[in-house]
Amino acid sequence: MSDFLPVTKEEMLERGWEQPDFIYVCGDAYVDHPSFGAAIICRTLESRGFKVCMLPQPNWKSVDDFKRFGKPRLGFLVSSGNIDSMVNHYSVSKHRRKNDSYSNNGESGHRPDRAVIVYCQKIREAYKDTAILIGGIEASLRRLAHYDYWDDKVRQSILVDSGADLLMFGMGENSIVEIAEALDAGIDVQYLTYLDGTVYRTKDLDLIGEDYILLPSYDEIKTDKEAYARSFHQQYLNTDHFASKILVEPYNGFYVVQNHPNRPLTQMEFDDAYALPYQRTFHPMYDYIPAIEEVKFSLISSRGCLGACNFCALNFHQGRVIQARSHESLINEAKIMIGDPDFKGYIHDVGGPTANFRQPACEKQATKGACPTRQCLWPKPCKNLRVDHSDYVELLRKLCSLEGVKKVFIRSGIRYDYLYYEKDDTFFREMILNHISGQLKVAPEHISDRVLDKMGKPRRHVYEMFVDKYYRLNNELNKNQFLVPYLMSSHPGSDLHAAIELAEYLRDIHHQPEQVQDFYPTPGTLSTAMYHTGLDPRDMKPVYVAKTPKEKAMQRALMQYKNPKNYDLVEEALISAGREDLIGTEPKCLIRPRKNVPDKKVRRRR
Repeated sequence: MSDFLPVTKEEMLERGWEQPDFIYVCGDAYVDHPSFGAAIICRTLESRGFKVCMLPQPNWKSVDDFKRFGKPRLGFLVSSGNIDSMVNHYSVSKHRRKNDSYSNNGESGHRPDRAVIVYCQKIREAYKDTAILIGGIEASLRRLAHYDYWDDKVRQSILVDSGADLLMFGMGENSIVEIAEALDAGIDVQYLTYLDGTVYRTKDLDLIGEDYILLPSYDEIKTDKEAYARSFHQQYLNTDHFASKILVEPYNGFYVVQNHPNRPLTQMEFDDAYALPYQRTFHPMYDYIPAIEEVKFSLISSRGCLGACNFCALNFHQGRVIQARSHESLINEAKIMIGDPDFKGYIHDVGGPTANFRQPACEKQATKGACPTRQCLWPKPCKNLRVDHSDYVELLRKLCSLEGVKKVFIRSGIRYDYLYYEKDDTFFREMILNHISGQLKVAPEHISDRVLDKMGKPRRHVYEMFVDKYYRLNNELNKNQFLVPYLMSSHPGSDLHAAIELAEYLRDIHHQPEQVQDFYPTPGTLSTAMYHTGLDPRDMKPVYVAKTPKEKAMQRALMQYKNPKNYDLVEEALISAGREDLIGTEPKCLIRPRKNVPDKKVRRRR
């Protein structure tokens, strides 16, 4: 018998099951690894004695696949997979992607657009009276009305669009157990209105029974951008389990209610979730799933991110309070990896959303949560911020000492300002000596302070001080390793002048990025709210937003101004911004004048 969960009715029957308790419908191929949310949820249910069948990437053009196991006793669980299906399918320019790392051999076309909605519709077609529970990143970040970049409009809560009974948001190990046990006890799904980490519909606000925040209605925010910004700001202030209030969004004839976010996992709970009997690879019915490559020999050591960058949805999904696994848990997982025949001695990563966050930002966060109106690192580090890498250093040393391990790398993002702020250089030095290979990737994202302020990133001088220290320590340690900065174009707040400032910086450090990332407006981020409304929801002040394809192309081209294919766009951008002084043969110029064009036509700014 396979140690994977059943994917066919025959496999279910081989286990002696006549009926599953739950059927998990997933937009990804079936990979039984703890880096995949579907695997964690299914194994968590299995550990509590529930019978779970896996239905990965079903054919959504008929109901046949959704009837494969028969009707589940307790309900269907539905997720688009590890990535929002629209992000998975479309680039920021809205062109269809050719590959899907979460499908067999990287082939595209194995899941529908808006997968959660489509799957739920098919389930309802197959079984009208079954319970449908939706979760994962696509549902989590669309839990209330949200701006949808691909439709360029405000869509209603995905709970409404999908017709599901209940939505689970955030990290769902605790939610799914509570829901499963309630359903198993005979409680109808319509009465599950009291659980943290869930969203439900109701016609009766008296059922809430405590203080709540009444948001602007869907009808209001879909046409009024100021109302949208106000609504998003309330959501932004209520993402923490300890400090949040219940949020209520009115619709015509009913309300969508968001309960408190889930509490952070205890270390024991976190450890337990990663100690379940995962097969740690993709199901043998596939040839190869590319997404396994980056995670198979990597360790997830933490959740949450105190950095809270405005373009990142982690604040809405995992929260700002750091949760960390114990050293023992990570060492045990490393030993399992070492025993894999394909392991070559290299642990590819030990990290999480941000690798060097292994503890809550301050003492109070463990019991009172993150401050709703203050950031830990922006615009300056909070006076209560604990900057300490000692636990991470100890963990890395233990992993390096394991028999069979040659090298332990850090490939998750390093928050460079947090690293720079620590007075003790032990981790900085050991990282340079032992945990990078030739180059370190960091994410300043931009260099213009006014853009960085809208990103929630540290100002330029902080990055420059980090760079200086990085190269100084490399020199002291006889290393010749480089920095590769991740940079973003067209983020709200970035106009052509800011883009040119970034191009000049790249010129001065002699760096031309091979790839350039445009800002991608995805649900659940403060930056997306700025993009849609042209307002900063925190103070309701106007924000410049580049929206035309032409201006986005010019900002992107400026970051790769040496590429001959970008000459016309760079020239147009410089002329539009009145920066013809950067067109010429001087060392500080970005591009040369066109050949056979009289010099008098190239105006220079004095």
